[in-house]
Amino acid sequence: MDIQDVIREQVSNNAVVLYMKGSPQFPQCGFSSTAVQILKACGVREVLAVNVLADNEIRQGIKDFSNWPTIPQLYVKGEFVGGSDIMREMYESGELLQMLKDAGVVEE
Repeated sequence: MDIQDVIREQVSNNAVVLYMKGSPQFPQCGFSSTAVQILKACGVREVLAVNVLADNEIRQGIKDFSNWPTIPQLYVKGEFVGGSDIMREMYESGELLQMLKDAGVVEE
């Protein structure tokens, strides 16, 4: 299985996937930390967090997969949402919480 297949499987089989630097418990950059805080603020309980620092193939592969140059990257129900700046904007407008509710990953 090549790296694109691995990524496709991760985003298809998990409701919320965050490709980040570090882990939710120990983020390795401010942007990843912000992304984790936003998801927690929205009430997301289950997220597959993939540490791109642990695997260079994933680190480059996710950029190619999404055609997005930066990390973190958020996927909800297989759909690419964006990085921490987009997450912040969507959180502030209420759009992210609504998307997560519509996806059934947070309670009404």
